[in-house]
Amino acid sequence: MNDLLLIHQATIVEDWIDYNGHLRDAFYCLLFSHATDALMDHIGLDTRGRAIHGHTLYTLEAHVNYLSETRLGEQVQVFTQVIDHDGKRLHIVHHLYRPRDGELLAASEQMLMNIAGETGRGAKFATAVEAKISAIFCAHRALPRPGYCGRVIGIRR
Repeated sequence: MNDLLLIHQATIVEDWIDYNGHLRDAFYCLLFSHATDALMDHIGLDTRGRAIHGHTLYTLEAHVNYLSETRLGEQVQVFTQVIDHDGKRLHIVHHLYRPRDGELLAASEQMLMNIAGETGRGAKFATAVEAKISAIFCAHRALPRPGYCGRVIGIRR
C-alpha cells in the first residue's frame, strides 16, 4: 500500500448506504470514478490540462471486486497502481482501503483511453502527460501484480 499512489479519500455518507446498512455497490464505483478524476488531475489532465491539450480520459472497461463491507461515517482511501500503459492507454487498479484497520474493501481494474476532444477518438498522450504516467509506471513496475488483476467472471466447475 505504501508504494501505491494515494489518489483519493472520502467519508461514507448516509445517501450511499443500502438497506443492509452497508455501502451500496454503485457507490464503490462512484469512489473509483472520483479516484480516476484525481488520477487525471495528477497526470496533468486536470481542467487546465484538458483545455491545453484538448484531451480527456474515457473508461473503456472496468471490473470491480467487492471484498468487504463498509459503513456510514467510515473513512476510506483509494490507492492506485499503474499496471501498464502505451501511447494512448492506461491500465490501472484502484484499491479501496479503510485506513482504520488497513482492510482492502474493493479493487477496480480499469482500462482507460486518452481521447481527443475534437474527434472523440483515441489520441496519443501529450508529452508532459506521458512523462508523468511513465514516472508512475516506473515506480510501480517492480510491484507485484494485484491478485484482482486480469480475472475473468465465470462459474468454476
